[in-house]
Amino acid sequence: MNESQTWDAVDAYFTGHLSPDDEALQAALRDSEAAGLPPVSVTPTQGKLLHLLARVQGARTVLEIGTLGGYSTIWLARALPSDGRLISLEYSARHAEVATRNIARAGLDRIVEVRVGPALESLPQLADENPPPFDLVFVDADKANNAHYVEWALKLTSAGSLIVIDNVVRGGRVADGDSGEPDVRGSRAAIELIGAHPRLDGTAIQTVGAKGYDGFALARVLA
Repeated sequence: MNESQTWDAVDAYFTGHLSPDDEALQAALRDSEAAGLPPVSVTPTQGKLLHLLARVQGARTVLEIGTLGGYSTIWLARALPSDGRLISLEYSARHAEVATRNIARAGLDRIVEVRVGPALESLPQLADENPPPFDLVFVDADKANNAHYVEWALKLTSAGSLIVIDNVVRGGRVADGDSGEPDVRGSRAAIELIGAHPRLDGTAIQTVGAKGYDGFALARVLA
């Protein structure tokens, strides 16, 4: 096997034993594909990681920036108590429609709300509502604005909250300080913000798997 095939095989092994998809999750992926959504949902093992992080946090409230077809939303929402709340922000009305159906089929529409529109417009509107601090924020939207999303996450969380940013490695391109590509510049800005901000303590991890070579950043909000 070549390197990519090995990554796929290992992911399949871990998924089968540790994070198997059930019908609701499989249907979410099928319907997303049928609707022509880009195939960029988190993998089952990544979804299970998000689920476990929310459980370890004891999360009652989650903010997701970037819904796509709702696959990661389902993993996160299943970690919440019955009176929990998850707000997911999605730019595309078409994506949000697919996600809303997938979330309802999973029986989670009572605790999940999908809001449509550019996140940088939805976030100040959300802040104006003065919601209780979110226990976990998952950022998986347009990478160029990652630093802006982290700044808003800080405004909407409190000490002890967790911020997770997906896809920060960009196939290794994040190490290129001369890159002019918006996704690389946005990822670098987010990493550098986490490293310099007095209220954040974080790290970043490279990953390989069914979605190739990438990684995520993880930051805890301090007092």
